[in-house]
Amino acid sequence: MSNTAKDEGKPPVDEEDDEPDEWDTRIFSTGCSEENTQLNDCFREKKDWRACKDEMEAFKQCWKRQGNDERTDSKDA
Repeated sequence: MSNTAKDEGKPPVDEEDDEPDEWDTRIFSTGCSEENTQLNDCFREKKDWRACKDEMEAFKQCWKRQGNDERTDSKDA
C-alpha cells in the first residue's frame, strides 16, 4: 500500500506548526513553563521522579510565587 493511499482520510500533518497547543497554552499561563520543561526533561532522562527532587522543588516554588495555588484551588459546591 502506498503512503498516499495509507494516509487518505487523515488530516495533513503540518511539520512546521509553531502554534502552541492547548497544553502549551495552559503551561505558559502558569508562569512556570521553564521549570515544567526542566522537570519533564529530568524525568525523561532518569525515568524516576525521585531523582528529580530539585526540579520538582523549583517547579513547586515557582507555582507558589506565581499564585497558582489560589488559581487552581477546588471550590466546594
